[in-house]
Amino acid sequence: MLVSTKGRYALRLMVRVARGGEGGRVSLREASEAEGISLKYLEQLARPLVQAGLLRSVRGKGGGYALACEPSAIRAGDVLRAVEGTTAPVACLALGEGEECPREGFCSTVRFWAGLDDVIERYVNGTTLADLADSADAGQVGR
Repeated sequence: MLVSTKGRYALRLMVRVARGGEGGRVSLREASEAEGISLKYLEQLARPLVQAGLLRSVRGKGGGYALACEPSAIRAGDVLRAVEGTTAPVACLALGEGEECPREGFCSTVRFWAGLDDVIERYVNGTTLADLADSADAGQVGR
């Protein structure tokens, strides 16, 4: 699975918001400056995150964006799927509900791809924003 800049930047935005700002809100301008990501790009990323119920917009003075729920309830996979659409490593596993790959019955590699998809799903769903924010606060880059 190749995660695009959308997925990488969306995770960085969400971790920035999880780490909080004044009143638990972070403006996109503040996130843009802190993360080195263009404001226009963050505006494009915020929409699907709000639509997925992961972020909420706070209007008025001191407004910005806040998490829609606790950081421990938001998985990295939720963020990636909101902006990327899927975490599947190959297109045939990313088909919509009720759709089936025409080669599924005789594909010699389907079990391999399904196994890889399972590993990816377990990893991205086993890591929360709280985990990422805690490691960012501690200055850790990986696990």
